[in-house]
This record gives sequence, C-alpha cells and structure tokens, in this order.
Amino acid sequence: MKAFENSLVWGKAYNLALLIYKITQDFPKEERYGLTSQIRRCAISIPSNIAEGLLRNSCKELSRFFAISRGSCGELITQMSIAKDIGYTEEDVLNAVESKIIEIIKILTKSIQTLSTKT
Repeated sequence: MKAFENSLVWGKAYNLALLIYKITQDFPKEERYGLTSQIRRCAISIPSNIAEGLLRNSCKELSRFFAISRGSCGELITQMSIAKDIGYTEEDVLNAVESKIIEIIKILTKSIQTLSTKT
C-alpha cells in the first residue's frame, strides 16, 4: 500500500473526486469537453497533489503541494457554483459538495500551518 492511501485528507479528497464524477454524469452532453471536463480535472487534482506532496522528501514540498490542493478546492467550489447557477445541479448537491470541500480545506490549512513550523 502506498503511504498516501493512509492519509485522512487524501481519502476525503479521493472520495470527493468519485462523488464529482457521479454528479457530473448527469451534466448535458455538450458540456463533456467544457465545464464537465474542467470540474473533473479540478476534482482529480486535489487528491493527486496531496499524494504527490506526501511522497516528496521535505516539509516545504509537502506544504507547497497541500497549498496547490487547497487552491484547487477553491476552484472546485467556484465551478460547482456555476454548474448550480446554470441549472446543471441542485442547491442541496452543491451544499453537500461544499461541505466536503470545506472540510478538506480545513485539514489542509491546519497541515500547512503545522508544516510551516517545521521548515
């Protein structure tokens, strides 16, 4: 088993990416290469950057990849808000996704703060 798979934040981000794939399956076909693709790529980048950071050799690099993941969380909230506002998803779906993203942001922020004392 890879070390990152034991990480709480990686697991939450991975499950979020799976959820995003399920949600976006119902988006219009004409968005396949537009908003759907953008949302999916953004969602995938969150656990991917967490995994990459966890497999790096320094606290500074880990912190940098966590910060990138945190930025992608902001992008994903924005993109899902747009999807809701143009009628591709419902308010309750957006709220559920946002709460999961906010939980990930909180973990990443605390981790970045902790890592900053070690560099």
